[in-house]
Amino acid sequence: MRLFFIQPLLVLALIFISGCKPSNSLNNLPPIDPNKKEIVFVTHNGPSTYFLNSDNQAAGIEHDLAVLFVKEYYPGYEIRFLLVNSISDVIPSLLKGKAHIAAANLSITQLRKRLVLFSTPYQETQQQLIFNNEVNKKPKDLTEIKDKKIAVPAGTSYAERLAELQKKQPTLHWHAASHTNTESLLEEVADGLLDYTVADSHLAALMQNYYPNLDVAMPIGPADQIAWAMPKNTNSELIAKVNAFFNKIKKDGSLRNLLDRYYGHSQRLNTLDVTTFLERSNTLLPKYIHLFKQAQDITGLDWRLLAAVSYRESHWDTYNTSPTNVRGLMMLTEETADLMGVTDRLDPKQSIPAGAKYIMKLKDTVPERIPEPDRSYMALAAYNIGYAHVEDARVLAKRLNLNPDSWADVKKTLVLLKNPDYYSTVKYGYASGGAPVIFVESVRSYQRILEKYQESHNPETDRFRIAHN
Repeated sequence: MRLFFIQPLLVLALIFISGCKPSNSLNNLPPIDPNKKEIVFVTHNGPSTYFLNSDNQAAGIEHDLAVLFVKEYYPGYEIRFLLVNSISDVIPSLLKGKAHIAAANLSITQLRKRLVLFSTPYQETQQQLIFNNEVNKKPKDLTEIKDKKIAVPAGTSYAERLAELQKKQPTLHWHAASHTNTESLLEEVADGLLDYTVADSHLAALMQNYYPNLDVAMPIGPADQIAWAMPKNTNSELIAKVNAFFNKIKKDGSLRNLLDRYYGHSQRLNTLDVTTFLERSNTLLPKYIHLFKQAQDITGLDWRLLAAVSYRESHWDTYNTSPTNVRGLMMLTEETADLMGVTDRLDPKQSIPAGAKYIMKLKDTVPERIPEPDRSYMALAAYNIGYAHVEDARVLAKRLNLNPDSWADVKKTLVLLKNPDYYSTVKYGYASGGAPVIFVESVRSYQRILEKYQESHNPETDRFRIAHN
């Protein structure tokens, strides 16, 4: 039995406000306690907020932004993250005085503005109606989905937007699901258990890399702004620092770099790319996993990164040969093969470790001051086009007042190397600079997919598991 909203805005308001009146004194958590020296952020798990990466370390754009903010504006303070079960718990936790700031991929909405203060927005997104293109046809408008099963997480901006649309489209019915999140509902759509859900455009693009049958039916309403939220009685000093922080990172490129790190690759692959990759991950990849893991043991590079590079190069076809005689799983040139001591480029036992070692050699060439993951991205670009052209792109970046140590900026100047107005001014001249950008972004996408479906490799853990099986 489906449950539908009868009075959507009233229900939404109750979700936010019930038992969550703002505390005048925030007794549980002083606005900023100089004696305790701790700042608390409330957030929730998700690919666009906070998660543990393949190294079991905290990551996510909201996590990284929070860490950067505290480091720059509250040096010496500890940072603590309060993880709640879903986005519907974020604002109530903030209003109960459990955190100073909500950093949780929150869109600014009229209902939320009545409850909290929002910072300067840092990202724009578009709500999209998502469907399974293997189960349903793309609707022309909302009237065509009146009999379909639609659900969004309770307490989200999606619920608020659908409630607004329902006023104009009375036949639109949908369910506000509790104890779930957008990623879970997108998975239900992909599995054919749900007809439609709503997701922000950046999250939908990420999830399409894992589920190629997810498709965008239409945008839902105008674009949204994403920002941090604070209680309305937050002291003016904290508000000023938060806004100054976002203004600063917009100007110096730090925000652009972070957005590229988490979302820059998400729209590189199309449906056929993802479908083929997932199929070959089940059929071809198992033949070579042990070799990629051995290469990780040698170089320290995650085996899933190496497998992603190999797939982008050869589609895991050990006999792959290009018209320019680049060959094998890692598509080594004759010159690189000789450099790395490879006698047979078609032998996976030689090709995979040699490719891994060569990537490490390129990483060692990239200046040490360049932080990860930008350093790895530039090494991958060099693997594709040669380090000299990457250096030319970095020179151009500096000339154009961009950051030569940021992949988000260097990939903009790499594509300029095919333009005579630019390549004639640098040392190594013309290059098809778009190719390494496509290469790196595709590898990033393939690696992210492998990280979702394949376990990381820890030699000690693996040996223990084998010994006890």
